[in-house]
Amino acid sequence: MKTLFSAVLVAVTVLVAPEASATNYTLWIHGRNGGSTQAGNYADFSYWGPSSASAGVNKKAINWNGTQKISVENYRVRDALDCFCTGTNWCYIAVHSAGDLQIGYALSLYGGSARYKKNATPNSSGVCGNTDGTTQVGWNIRWVDVASGAGGGSELADHGDWAVSEPLVSDLVTTTARAMYNHNTTRSLYFYHFAGSKGTLYSGILPGQDDEAVSYHSTGGVSGSSGGSYCNPGDWFCDGTLNTGTSACSDGRAKWSYHTVSLRDDGEAYNHYANGNWAGIIGPVRADVATYAK
Repeated sequence: MKTLFSAVLVAVTVLVAPEASATNYTLWIHGRNGGSTQAGNYADFSYWGPSSASAGVNKKAINWNGTQKISVENYRVRDALDCFCTGTNWCYIAVHSAGDLQIGYALSLYGGSARYKKNATPNSSGVCGNTDGTTQVGWNIRWVDVASGAGGGSELADHGDWAVSEPLVSDLVTTTARAMYNHNTTRSLYFYHFAGSKGTLYSGILPGQDDEAVSYHSTGGVSGSSGGSYCNPGDWFCDGTLNTGTSACSDGRAKWSYHTVSLRDDGEAYNHYANGNWAGIIGPVRADVATYAK
């Protein structure tokens, strides 16, 4: 299905020179961290795991201070999108956790703006130079893979279970995350969600199925102004089942537009964490990107 969607998007998007002249890049946007990654250094994959891992064509790590508010740090994401996803270049995007908020915010609020075409040669701050001084509307992106997306926030932020001194935590409150931007405005790009469910530590706080940090209502791209309790088929005491694909949940609650569930963790095998080795729910996303981001 992903190959079909990509082909349709290329066919209907007339933004740049013919695809034959394109250079493809894969951008990895991390989530909440201690600010330890080197912002602007597109070679620093320390959040994810060994940089030698196969993780898409011409992979770049889009680092930002993962303790700060989305609105404060989003310029770093836009700098990277300008660098590698304009002119004749195209991008595949992979995100984890609060990285879902970062790309969603950029696309919704800035994806319809004029962007200078860049030369894909960043300086030490991660900013690239202009090519010919012309602009285009938005960025050249094929699709977005989402590992345990926090686009719908997390009840751990609601209840103060994370360090409340971090500005990002206020953005991760479920009602705040869901009101931050229009999640339906993806510029017609599909968000492919990979939702983990190997969660036990915070099962009393996180509703429905979770991966120890984020629940299915968020990782499954379920719409609405607040969260809900969604589970795997056959599980009790939930509002409904998180259905795969673009289908609404079993209680009728829809996913946001252009959001689809590629992996629902029926076997409860994947938690939230990379553990410095592309682990947890990041593992199947890395494999998917390695297969399709060419």
